[in-house]
Amino acid sequence: MTSDIKGKVAVVTGGGGILCSTMAKALAKEGAKVAILDLKAENAEQVANEITQAGGTAIGISCNVLDIESIKTAHSTVLEQLGGCDILINGAGGNHPKGTTSNTHFVESDLTSQQDGLRTFFDLDPEGIKFVFDLNFIGTLLPTQVFARDMVSKPGSVILNISSMNAYRPLTKIPAYSGAKAAVSNFTQWLATHFSKAGIRVNALAPGFFLTEQNRTLLTNADGSLTDRGNTIISHTPMGRFGTPDDLTGTLLYLCGEGSKFVTGVVIPIDGGFSAYSGV
Repeated sequence: MTSDIKGKVAVVTGGGGILCSTMAKALAKEGAKVAILDLKAENAEQVANEITQAGGTAIGISCNVLDIESIKTAHSTVLEQLGGCDILINGAGGNHPKGTTSNTHFVESDLTSQQDGLRTFFDLDPEGIKFVFDLNFIGTLLPTQVFARDMVSKPGSVILNISSMNAYRPLTKIPAYSGAKAAVSNFTQWLATHFSKAGIRVNALAPGFFLTEQNRTLLTNADGSLTDRGNTIISHTPMGRFGTPDDLTGTLLYLCGEGSKFVTGVVIPIDGGFSAYSGV
């Protein structure tokens, strides 16, 4: 067990999801006391129950990361039941169909197309785009404002944001999500500098392509075979596979522990080499 994580209080937003629940369980396995925050209380409680059944310490809390009062209420519960936050994982995020184009490229004939449901660049809904920016960026900023107060001048305090491959190079079809994750990467660097005198380190993970419930239908068919987009991703991933949730664990524990005590302001790709490959 990693002694520099044991006994610390870790807060994981979006903790009911596939990737963040795996991170929460990894921290609990190392002895952290984990608060699982999720918009859906049942998802948060399920992950917390799985941790406690495995011998760890965890609580599940319903929390809307876009509502400062909801976050403050969750913070009070964490303080009361676990203590002040030492590690904050800003994992809540996601995309929205109204911020996504139907096709990878625009062609002139799209302007007069009668295709049902076709969404071109000109059809993108500002409200859908705003939702994506709010969820990913504001949903990172607000929990940090609330929970980082516990961390000021507390040795070993860590904030870990979740960026994406989209932040390095925008992916086709998802301009809102790409832009929002680029904002998260930029904010990570800004926050690392801003908090550097207060003893708080701030870094981010940039996952490559992991199969989750959000993207499964985009990357795989009903029979489990790859879609065209899935095949394109695998062909541009030198290691030739999608990531699994456990692939995040090593970097997570490194950035949350003393082994990275002189590391702040970095965004680490965990992508099977996707960001290193030019396609040629």
